[in-house]
Amino acid sequence: MNTLTIKKVGIILRPSTPELKDVFYELKNLFEAYDIEVFIDSISGGMIDVMGQEFELLCQKCDILVSIGGDGTLISVVRRSYKYQLPVLGVHAGKLGFLADLSLDEMQEFVKLLKSGEFRIDERAVLEATIKTKYSTDTIYAFNDIVLTRPSISKMIRIETLVDDRAFNTYYGDGVIVSTPTGSTAYNLSAGGPVLFPLTNVFSLTPICPHSLTQRPVVLPGHFSIDMKTPDKSALLIVDGQDMHEFGNGDTISINLAKHPARLIHKKEFNYFDVLKEKLSWGE
Repeated sequence: MNTLTIKKVGIILRPSTPELKDVFYELKNLFEAYDIEVFIDSISGGMIDVMGQEFELLCQKCDILVSIGGDGTLISVVRRSYKYQLPVLGVHAGKLGFLADLSLDEMQEFVKLLKSGEFRIDERAVLEATIKTKYSTDTIYAFNDIVLTRPSISKMIRIETLVDDRAFNTYYGDGVIVSTPTGSTAYNLSAGGPVLFPLTNVFSLTPICPHSLTQRPVVLPGHFSIDMKTPDKSALLIVDGQDMHEFGNGDTISINLAKHPARLIHKKEFNYFDVLKEKLSWGE
């Protein structure tokens, strides 16, 4: 039984999908039938001609956030709301996702369970990265992964990597993926990285098309820190496949697991291995 009392929910829709208007009203009616107040963020609201709230204000006034779309929408919501530590519920508008595992049909029953506390909150590791340049120091968060990659397709990149302040490896190739367990089934998996159970406190380093065939993915404990730099060239830094930063010669990035996890709402009977088998067609 969950002790979180839900009185106000904030809804975020997948961008550029105005056809989700009917879905929004259906969910709004479901929540309001259980005396739960519904708000929508201003970008989603503008898309479907509904008055919305600025995202920051939405996070301040709501008990949970509901993402409607796919895993990409949910990842964006988790990252943007991270500092508010709000639980996020993913509703998929299409195929089952690794993260957005509830369908609209299931919400009819699940809203009742939300109201009565019959759900669970899973805590998932988040990457915290500090980027230092000549001009600034910035902190960013990633729910899936941080990728350091070459800015041009014609050249390899060299990435010097330290683990806990000790020289660890120099990667030559197309780049490196630093992945959370949640992100292990995304780009990391495509690049030959390991599948990590999502509730573990670890992260992985996976080289992308390395020049040397001896380079292999590595899984590190969550209390370790990684420092990276590209001493002779600039690079592209990609966060969760959604945000891009230029990474210059002489810049450094320090990555570790953030102090606080992200929180995802699931059905009590949610089973990660069932999703994994269905999404990856294992055993067929």
